[in-house]
Amino acid sequence: MKIGVFDSGVGGLSVLKKIKEKVDFADIIYYGDSLNAPYGSKSIEDIQELCLKIGEFLIDNRVDVIVIACNTATAAALNVLKERFTSIPVIGVVSPGASMAIKQSKNKKIGVICTPLTAKTRIYEKVITELNSKYQVYQKGCELLCPMIERGWESSEKNKEILKQYIDALPSDIDTLVLGCTHYPLIRADIEEISDKKIVDPAEETAMNVLFELNRISLKTGRKKSRKEKINIDYFVTGDIEIFKEVGEKFLGEKVVNVYQPISES
Repeated sequence: MKIGVFDSGVGGLSVLKKIKEKVDFADIIYYGDSLNAPYGSKSIEDIQELCLKIGEFLIDNRVDVIVIACNTATAAALNVLKERFTSIPVIGVVSPGASMAIKQSKNKKIGVICTPLTAKTRIYEKVITELNSKYQVYQKGCELLCPMIERGWESSEKNKEILKQYIDALPSDIDTLVLGCTHYPLIRADIEEISDKKIVDPAEETAMNVLFELNRISLKTGRKKSRKEKINIDYFVTGDIEIFKEVGEKFLGEKVVNVYQPISES
């Protein structure tokens, strides 16, 4: 079996890492569209077009499930991809994150740090209040964080100062903070240094959803799930491969190998 995971760059590796922890019987294709990053500053139409192109690439590589490991792409294109690729499950990261936040929050006040586009769509507010209308949700678009993480967080000037400004812009009485961008787990330690709120990383629940879908496919089709000693991961990156490998290795805590550029981008 094979899982397709994509993001606008390295952020989706936080989801890939959790999938690896839960699924030991499927190979993975990861598509990092760093050439077009950040998605958070693009129009919804542009994001949908990019996501459909990536979806076609993953389908051509015979994946059994597609994971949109990007909150912005989930907000903009999840329904479009589900309508186009009806033969396999398409999983986003927002619903898993929303479900986790509801379970975590005691005072029903939830903050979300995310990209400007994710904040503009109010997707977390919509999904959470659909699940339970008693919750209040506050989203803060953080325009500078994604580019700083893609370039290298440690080398970014005034990184913690900028991060604190974004977090401080949320109401002080929230008790739960959702990392509403898959890049943000890489800087989780700094976030926890600034905020004492309960942190929600949607990647954890997303990985459980992937496992559920693969189990369902196995039961439906009779395809066996054979545990692999080492799953194979192929990375396709539209931007600078060396930067991707350098930042990606910090995400995963291991060497990133088998990195290629998609033929259409070369």
